[in-house]
Formats: sequence, structure tokens, C-alpha cells
Amino acid sequence: MKKKAIALTAIACSLGMMLSGCGGSGDSSSSNASSSIITAYNSEPQNALIPGDTNETGGGRVGQMLFSNLVSFNAKGDAEMEVAESITPNDDASQYTVKIKDGWKFTDGTPVTAESFTKAWSYVSNAKNAQKCSSFFSMIKGYDELQDADNLKGDEQLSGLTVKDDKTFTVDLNTPDSVFPIKAGYLAFAPLPESFYKDPKAFGEKPVGNGMYKLDKWDHNSQIALVKNDDYKGVQQVKNDGVTFKIYTSVDSAFADVQSGNLDVMDTVPASATKTFEKDDSIESYNKAGSVIQTFTIPAELDHWKTNTEEGQLRRQALSMAIDRQSIVDKVLNGVGTVATDFSSPVVPGYSKDLDHSDNLQYNPDKAKELWKKANAISSYDGNLTFSFNADGSAQPVYEAIVNSVNNVLGSEGLKATTNPMPTLQEFRNAISDRQMTGAFRTGWQPDYPSIENYLYQLYDSAAADGKGSNDGDYKNADVDKLFTEAMACTNSDEQIKLYQDAEVILLQQLPAIPLYYSNADGVAAKGVQGFAMDWQNQPIYNEITKS
Repeated sequence: MKKKAIALTAIACSLGMMLSGCGGSGDSSSSNASSSIITAYNSEPQNALIPGDTNETGGGRVGQMLFSNLVSFNAKGDAEMEVAESITPNDDASQYTVKIKDGWKFTDGTPVTAESFTKAWSYVSNAKNAQKCSSFFSMIKGYDELQDADNLKGDEQLSGLTVKDDKTFTVDLNTPDSVFPIKAGYLAFAPLPESFYKDPKAFGEKPVGNGMYKLDKWDHNSQIALVKNDDYKGVQQVKNDGVTFKIYTSVDSAFADVQSGNLDVMDTVPASATKTFEKDDSIESYNKAGSVIQTFTIPAELDHWKTNTEEGQLRRQALSMAIDRQSIVDKVLNGVGTVATDFSSPVVPGYSKDLDHSDNLQYNPDKAKELWKKANAISSYDGNLTFSFNADGSAQPVYEAIVNSVNNVLGSEGLKATTNPMPTLQEFRNAISDRQMTGAFRTGWQPDYPSIENYLYQLYDSAAADGKGSNDGDYKNADVDKLFTEAMACTNSDEQIKLYQDAEVILLQQLPAIPLYYSNADGVAAKGVQGFAMDWQNQPIYNEITKS
């Protein structure tokens, strides 16, 4: 999910001064709100609406509107104080003192306190609770002690969190982390009311938050209706009376509904419309460079494809070089994207086009064949590889093009690539979470907070593997882990970026995931919709949309 060095923002704002000095205080008043409910495109969330168990966009779009964190981000990705009054580091950023503002409360009327954060973070960290965003808290002291699920009850607390009073708590880290104040703006760091712990399952069906909106009703596989929270105390402006997310299994159907005025806004454009949507006078269009990277992943321990073996690396490199990315961007996406050259995105400080091994992301049919033959000389392989993706989005034309490109280059060498569409994003993500994938599968990353760290650590550090985070391929490399740790502790922005790029060089050689392209922030709105724009996460700014 950024403009400027995020780590830079974290460093400039958290080291040497309180973060509160970096964010403006917006007007949260909604007295000018029009009497309107906005309808928006979405997919069915994979899981219940619990912040720490949400790591996909179907639930994320909703969760970030129901909960407010210590900090929030404006449309450009700049951090602003939200629930926090201040987040103050010690000299080396290994401890932070957090003070929260007065007046915040959950929609059940109970107050937001320091313990609302510390208990929630401990719950997500605790392996007994099997939360998908657990790894985001791995930098806090006591995290490792909460990873043996068989010997935990689920209510054990992180030893690095200490409540000083109702409005103050401290965070002790295992290692200095200059990005922590920015990271704390991610949904997984949201506070939870006491009612959550009484029945987490029921809470997930009708969550009680402290954000801009509150849940009215969730009709599964149909719609999720949010209404404005009149008690919201934050810096964001709420200009409508609510947002109803309509659940679609076809992006083309959603687009047709926008054209006919039956849906107000969507944050994606189907492949069938990418050539024409900006000229379509029945809609309002948006298309600018964005922050999302599209990739596919092959499990790190899959036979013949293991990332820590010469054979596996040769096969991954050959596969990557067999994909004509520019042709896919030009002919399938109709230019609504940019060929990937690294693991981040062009809008993040640290992005690069010329890191060592970046040539592994370039189309090179002859080299692909050569590497594949070298891999076969090490171990013979029948060459069958499936590419799985969810069919309810825009991925099918892309993966059909990938498979065609791979077969054209490596088919003569014995590799047979096929597509494996799965009906919905929910089913697809469940198969990934349950580690049922035996081939390549679609992945991608919409940043959670504006930092290159978010594109790298959360996807490729060992702490994020094995279901504890978003390392879906369970990639593990001690050298990469070490570089990430050193980068997080670094307070010099240039040196920090260099450490992350050193880690990327290893990733570009081993290719735990294979970068394809960076998605544009592209979306559409119906005629009559006002204030339609997209933010640093490639998402519509739902709270500022109105309609006549």
C-alpha cells in the first residue's frame, strides 16, 4: 500500500522527533456529507472480519474502514496521527512509547485504551490463535515465546508490551526498527474491544470497530453494508452515509453494472475493457502508475523447483525468461501496467531497474532453453506445471498468455504448462493457506503500509512462512533474513535501501516468486459519482466519494 522514502518517513518522523510532528490533523467532520450510500465492487472475504486474520483484499477493503489504527495514511501515503497522540522512540528505535488520544471509543460504546492495542497485538502474535498476520509482530519482544501453539492457551501476552496507564504503553523490540511507527498503521495493528475475546467467531461476523464506518449487515456472497460511524474521531473526512460492498464473481459483470449505473465504483478494470475504458463516456475512469506488484509463486520446497538447490534455481530462472512480459502488458493489459524489474514497485523509494540478476526477469528464449537443459542434466523432470489463479478477477487472460509463452519457449524442452482456474478468490486463497498448491499460483502484493520493507520482509522473511504471515511459498533463507534485520535497524535511509536491495539480489537469483508486472491504479465510477480518486494502495478513497 509512499511517496518519499517510507523508511525515510519513519526515520524522519520517528527518530529525533515524535511522529505527531509529521502528520497534519484533518477535519473529520462529516457535516457536509450528502445523504448517500455508495456501492462498490468487492470479492467475498476469505475469512471472518478480524483485523489480524485478514491478508487479502476482499476483507482488507472492509476492515480498513471499520478500524482506526495508531496512524493513518492520506491519499499520497503520508502518515498522520490517528488514534495516537505520539509515538516516541528511544535513541536507537528499539523501544517506543505510545500515547493515545482522549475520546476514542468503539461502536459498542466502550473506550479505546492502551490495553485495546496490547491485548489485540498479543492475540494476533499468539500461535494458538492461528492468525494470518502474526509475522507482522515478530519484531516485538516475546514473540518467539508465543510460537509453540501446543503449549499455549491463547491469552498469553507479548512481554515486550507494557501498559503504563489507560492512554500509554511501551513497545520493546527484539532489534531496532525505524519503520515501526509506519507499520503500526496496518490493519493487523488495529485495537480490539473486550467483547472480541468473549467470542471471536461471532465478532468476526459482526465486528465492533472504531473506524470511519460500522457494520450494518453482511450477507455472505452478496453484500457487506457499512454505515457512517458518527462517533469517529480521526483525521479522515467522511463525506457519505455509508458504503455497501457488492460481492461479484465476475469482474466483467461488475464493470457492466458500473456502465449501467447499478454500481458506483470499482478498483479494477477487466482485461476486456482496458483498451476502451478511458474513452467510454458512460463512466468516469482513473488510470495512473500504481503500487501493486503482480507475481506468481512456486512453493519453495516443491520437487525439482527448490529455491535452495541449483536445479530449482535454474528451472525458476528458465521459466521466468520464457515469459514475454512486455507482450502481456501491451497485448493483454493494453498498456495498463509496467513490466517488473524488481520485487517492489516504481512508486517506492528503493525501486530499481538494474539490480544484479534482474536479467532473470527479461524475456530470453535461448537462455531459457539453455538453463532448462542444465537443470535436466542435474535431474530429469517430466515437465508438467500448472498455473492456478482465481477466475472471479481479471487474471485469466494474463495466465493464458503466460502459459502460451512458456509452452512456446520450453515446450520443445519437455515442459508442459497449463492453467488451473479456481472459481473464487476465497476458494483460491483457502487452497494457498492450506498449502494445497503443487504448482505455480497467482500472487501479488498491495502494500499494507508505505515502505519497501513491506514488499520484502512480509513476503520473503522466514518469520512470515509456515502460515504465520504472507510468505505463501514458505521461502526461507538465512542470508535474506539477516539483511532484512539489518535494514530495519538502520536509521540512514540510503544505507537502509542498499541493504534491502542486497536482499533483492538474492531473491532475483532464487526467485521464490516470479515478478511479472506492476499494476496501474486503474478503476471506474458511474456517472453522477463525485470525488472519485484512487490512493497509494490503488484503492478508491471510498470515504470521500459522493453521488448526486
